[in-house]
Amino acid sequence: MTFVQLIDCRTSRLDEMNRLMDDWVQQTKGTRTATHAVVGTDRSDASHVVEVVEFPSYEEAMRNSNLPETDRIFRGLLALCDGMPTFTDLDVVRDERLSEHVVRGFFEALGTAGELPPLNDLLDEDIHSHDPMTPQDTIGLDHVRAEFRMWRAAFDFAFTVEDVFAQGDRACARWSWKAAHKDDFLGIPPTGRRVTMTGMTMFRFGADGKIAELWWQHDQLGLMQQLGALDELER
Repeated sequence: MTFVQLIDCRTSRLDEMNRLMDDWVQQTKGTRTATHAVVGTDRSDASHVVEVVEFPSYEEAMRNSNLPETDRIFRGLLALCDGMPTFTDLDVVRDERLSEHVVRGFFEALGTAGELPPLNDLLDEDIHSHDPMTPQDTIGLDHVRAEFRMWRAAFDFAFTVEDVFAQGDRACARWSWKAAHKDDFLGIPPTGRRVTMTGMTMFRFGADGKIAELWWQHDQLGLMQQLGALDELER
């Protein structure tokens, strides 16, 4: 179970504290077990500082605490704080990366049977989509929807999202795609063939949490080969 430690203190020497934490990161490289750390200051009281440190488990956190470098940094921290810092140990019982839900919902919506959903709950009105299969970027929700409809008219398909990684306002998804070619696609008449494709999509999210930009990378050469578009060139 993921474990989080909250360190709450007061200090008028935040710059020195940041340098101290940089020293700890450098000194514990290869030995520390902490996976993520966030430091914040109280908007109503800049001397009130809270650090959130994440570990894979409580046991890993205790192993990290027993490092000699951690003990030295703790003594340095005490010297910089106005009073004794407090520590709160938390077992994480719920951990939701909201952008991951948006990414998975986006791919599910693209493969929805029937009419394409409006997507305005997922995509920004001024969305930019970058796809190597189109010579120019697709800009605006209406144009992006038209591009998706072109794919849906040519194929019956579904995505399988293999992995999603999210950080800040960005996320990246690795996916696989299975489809049946049912109508004209880039001048290729319907073949009825079952085709597959793999790819990755990078997402940028706007301030409202909607997808503001897309970057697509996929095996377009493999897709065209499966559709027989390269048969003449291979002879």
